[in-house]
Amino acid sequence: MMIYYWHKIADLTVSLLTENKLMEVSLREKRIGILKRNERIFAFAATCPHASASLCDGWLDAQGRIVCPLHHYRYDPANGRNTSGEGYKLVTYPVEIKNDEIFIGLLS
Repeated sequence: MMIYYWHKIADLTVSLLTENKLMEVSLREKRIGILKRNERIFAFAATCPHASASLCDGWLDAQGRIVCPLHHYRYDPANGRNTSGEGYKLVTYPVEIKNDEIFIGLLS
């Protein structure tokens, strides 16, 4: 059983996020990407597991996958799965919304 420690993302609220726009925040010395898509919030490592490019400098494709700006590898923001076939996995984090505030779960 995994135990998460929940951390509020500064003063960022759901209402401040723009639909389909990648955004980066820092949380406990981690660079975390945030995405609001179809009224869901996703949190993921902000750097590509292949060559450490900033994923928040990338874009979303038509299916809502995150596209790395360096080599165009694609990742599903819900589970981190690499969908373009290279075999990498993007770290994802659980998200909870309480009173319009965003909390990210980190393992101890």
